[in-house]
Order: sequence, then structure tokens, then C-alpha cells
Amino acid sequence: MNFLKITLSACFAMICAGSGLTHAASKSPELLAPYLTVDNAVKGEVGAIVPPKEINKYISKVQAAAKANPEWHKEFAKDAKPGVPLPWHENLGLTKEEYAEYLKLWDARQFKAVQQVVIRLEEPKPGEWMIRVSGVGMQISLLRFDPKTDTFKSPNGELERIEDIDAEPRSILGAWAGHEWRYENSTEFISTKENLAIGKYKDGKHCILIYRLQESTSGHRLADKSLVIRFAPPKK
Repeated sequence: MNFLKITLSACFAMICAGSGLTHAASKSPELLAPYLTVDNAVKGEVGAIVPPKEINKYISKVQAAAKANPEWHKEFAKDAKPGVPLPWHENLGLTKEEYAEYLKLWDARQFKAVQQVVIRLEEPKPGEWMIRVSGVGMQISLLRFDPKTDTFKSPNGELERIEDIDAEPRSILGAWAGHEWRYENSTEFISTKENLAIGKYKDGKHCILIYRLQESTSGHRLADKSLVIRFAPPKK
């Protein structure tokens, strides 16, 4: 028997069994309702975006050009959109033909699932919401959403709502829209950044849940945990 199927079944059983400990909620918070239905467990895929391996030769050329002319590359890239290919320039180290092939390969990138989890929206007590995620996503389960303040509370502090996401098709995750929250804090000893985002692909086929926790000290990285989870949207 498939061990992964056994594990997922156990997760479903545990989460559903725990529902008796949560406050009975009438409906999901308005902000989360397009993505999750309260007390309804759904399967999610933890994964990464992977382009065809043939793209690596073009990436190597761009990296070599950036190393040869770091100041120009830094200036050229400073206003670029995160996760979106830079526009063509002769200093990138690619001919126009090579750049066109690079974009073609980039457009062929795919979401590769590496692990399955179970996701469930719960209301542990009135007015306090959690997105319970099994397995590697358990850290997300520590967050608590307050619809009144539009914030998530974590053990680190409060994640505040920032600008909504409206990603274009060539962004690393593709075309999707959603909401994001962020916590940032720096002390004499450690800097911490924590982000959570949730949204839906513009084709409506999948929702997406993203979490990242970064900790560093004196320029040295202590932790960098990133999760991208894809799951089916609620049925209409």
C-alpha cells in the first residue's frame, strides 16, 4: 500500500477528528472565502516552479555577463519586477535570438509537486481563524487571522496587510492575484522577516498559499524557509 496515501488519510482523519475542538463557524471570513471553505479539508501540493533544463545555458551566459559588469547589471536590474525576466539588452550577454529562445523556455516552466499536505480553515475561537496545514506546512498553522484588524498573528509578531498581488503571466508563479501580509523586525542581534500570501490563479484552476520565514544575523542567514502550496478552489 502507498505510504503517502496512508499518511494523507491519517492527516484527514486527524484534522476532521479535531473539528470538535473548534468553534462552530457559519462561514469563512470574506477575505479568505474565495480560497477556503471553513472546516473543509482539501489536499494541497507543495512544490516548486521548474523551467526546462535547456534554459541553464542562457542563465549561465547572463550570470557571466553580470559578473563581468556588476555595476551596470545592478543598475539595470534595480527597478525590475521580482520574478519576471529582465528585458533584453545587449549587455545581458544574449543575442536577440538567444533571448527569444530563453523566453520560450521560461514560458514552458511547470509546477512540480514534491509533497502533499492537507489544508483546512478553522475558527479555534470566535473571531480568530487559522489555516491548518499538515506536514511541512505546520508552521503556517501557528498563524492566527483577525478579520477585524486584517492581520495575522505569529509567534514572532503581527503580520500586517501589504499591497495586494496582481502577478503577470511571466512572473515566476504565473498569472495570479491575491493578498499578502508581512512581519519585519530587526534587533541588535537578529533580523526576522515573515510573509504569508494567499490567492488564486487567473485561470481559476488552482489557489495558491505561500509562506516564507527568513532570519539572519550580521549578514549571515540563520533560516530561510519557503513554501509554495497549490490546491483546488472551493466548489461553487
